[in-house]
Amino acid sequence: MNAKKRLEIFERLAVAIPEPTTELNYRTTFELLVAVVLSAQATDKGVNKATARLFPIANTPAAIVALGLEGLKEYIKTIGLFNSKAANIITLCRQLLDSHAGQVPETRAELEALAGVGRKTANVLLNTAFGQPTIAVDTHIFRVSNRTGIAPGKNVLQVEQKLDKWVPKPYKKDAHHLLILHGRYVCTARQPKCRHCAIEELCEFQEKSL
Repeated sequence: MNAKKRLEIFERLAVAIPEPTTELNYRTTFELLVAVVLSAQATDKGVNKATARLFPIANTPAAIVALGLEGLKEYIKTIGLFNSKAANIITLCRQLLDSHAGQVPETRAELEALAGVGRKTANVLLNTAFGQPTIAVDTHIFRVSNRTGIAPGKNVLQVEQKLDKWVPKPYKKDAHHLLILHGRYVCTARQPKCRHCAIEELCEFQEKSL
């Protein structure tokens, strides 16, 4: 795929998705951090249900530490892997209090040093909270990038590196959410909605359902 076609793809996605943003509910950077940690192998809808109960009670590092491990589990037990996620969140809250005055740090290295925060989670925070042009390659972005030919790769790091190199500059900040939302609602894993796709004739997928 050439640069001209990629540019047109992102131009069309930007028109089709005029407000590309996360579907996780949050009001502060800390709430976003907790929500993203909870979202691993879980749906945004499921996370939002849990945080709608949790955040009115505890939405700061100190408040969550005060809840304690078992107290936190009661709020997030509907989410997959809640035991390990609860342990990580309690630990990262203590890290924020001990090393960052309770604030979420703004660098990749500092974010990835937090419990339960890997490259993907750090990329989400850097992009959504701090406006950096990072792309967290989840299952939707991986599928769309390979299926369309925008940035094919054998693993998430390859896809991320190619997107970082090839996404047109005007769309770098929004590319993360444009691709996620396109993958979630149009370029779905099963029965992609090719007939209603804004980039259908530009996409290089060979098995389109038209």
